[in-house]
Amino acid sequence: MDPLGAPSQFVDVDTLPSWGSSCEDKLNASGTAAETFQEDAIRSPFLYNKDINGKVVLWKGDVALLNCTAIVNTSNESLTDKNPVSESIFMLAGPDLKEDLQKLKGCRTGEAKLTKGFNLAARFIIHTVGPKYKNRYRTAAESSLYSCYRNVLQLAKEQSMSSVGFCVINSAKRGYPLEDATHIALRTVRRFLEIHGETIEKVVFAVSELEEATYQKLLPLYFPRSLKEESRSLPYLPADIGNAEGEPVVPERQIRISEKPGAPEDNHEEDEGLGVDLSFIGSHAFARMEGDIDKQRRLILQGQLSEAALQKQHQRNYNRWLCQARSEDLSDIASLKALYQTGVDNCGRTVMVVVGRNIPVTLIDMDKALLYFIHVMDHIAVKEYVLVYFHTLTSEYNHLDSDFLKKLYDVVDVKYKRNLKAVYFVHPTFRSKVSTWFFTTFSVSGLKDKIHHVDSLHQLFSAISPEQIDFPPFVLEYDARENGPYFTSYPPSPDL
Repeated sequence: MDPLGAPSQFVDVDTLPSWGSSCEDKLNASGTAAETFQEDAIRSPFLYNKDINGKVVLWKGDVALLNCTAIVNTSNESLTDKNPVSESIFMLAGPDLKEDLQKLKGCRTGEAKLTKGFNLAARFIIHTVGPKYKNRYRTAAESSLYSCYRNVLQLAKEQSMSSVGFCVINSAKRGYPLEDATHIALRTVRRFLEIHGETIEKVVFAVSELEEATYQKLLPLYFPRSLKEESRSLPYLPADIGNAEGEPVVPERQIRISEKPGAPEDNHEEDEGLGVDLSFIGSHAFARMEGDIDKQRRLILQGQLSEAALQKQHQRNYNRWLCQARSEDLSDIASLKALYQTGVDNCGRTVMVVVGRNIPVTLIDMDKALLYFIHVMDHIAVKEYVLVYFHTLTSEYNHLDSDFLKKLYDVVDVKYKRNLKAVYFVHPTFRSKVSTWFFTTFSVSGLKDKIHHVDSLHQLFSAISPEQIDFPPFVLEYDARENGPYFTSYPPSPDL
């Protein structure tokens, strides 16, 4: 459902309380660290960590309503499963989702695949397939379910997603015991946040009323909210708590191929001590599969990866703007009809029209105008497109401020700039030409060569067929008055 024109039904994850935020201080105050914890006490493998707890949310509700970067859909191998989670996502996302899913050509158990969110508040949907559970194949089911959660989180990390909303992946239809599956879900997320916590800001577990009690029971084991709760939860952890990444530990796989893979097998007596030759370490095939960790850390310290860090931060900022744009009521901006999609140009690229006279700059909230631009353009900019800007009959009250244009240019995703192939500036004035030159020369880079000033519609038709543009009537009237009528290939507007 498009949020334009109606109050949003979506839930902003930033308004949801994090795990234990309402009672964490109370838990710690009820018994101070000095009273309840001794330094030589046995610690849990899942230590109390307030920062990690602040990234986790337990929420009873429909995952499809979450306004976050991505939500998770649980399905079958053909991505056609009908369960309460997927049916709600399909209903709110709209018919375009089915077309996008067909391009994925299914998804194997344990994998995760990405589509756009379409009409959802979430920008993306991550589809994954949980395993069918049979007791005799329990080990395989555990590994597959771990892969579901791990691959979802890895995909979120690769796409610089700031927030992810998880449904309960193990659907009842597939027969996975809820408590067993919850252990895997929680410990996998916990281990991921320990290792890659800087890449993600919020993980939401969206549960039903039947699932909430199990999550409330097991969350303290993996996300203790105090030292006392950590100590109290320790005896209730299962025997298998997974490896350093939360993956189930299978004893049959713990086979030592060699004491030191890649090292010579002789001279075992000299293996111990400081005199052993360690030159082979890191030179064998297994080591070469990984990047040089020390080299990467050195580059970070030297500041040579700062550009990548800046790009990641920019992507996160854009994701926040997009999430806000999908959830806010922008009907007042939409009613101006200042930005709309029309046909395609002679190269088959999407044509977007901007009508300058319909933008009352001094009367509207320009931040909302920016949100509306992002809301409309996000799915357009994923492929090549052109802009037609009608400067026709604009007054000083319609001129977009250069600071606003600079902000828009800085906020939007890199795909906007990469896939924008041309801007046709129709009916420019001398003043607007000078302003455009200054803006593209001193404020932004890479845009100057894409701008084409068009004094008459006849010039525009050499790039875009007239049948492919929906003209505002006053533009046709003005052009006919200034340049003479020449509508030979299409009928004139009835308003003329």
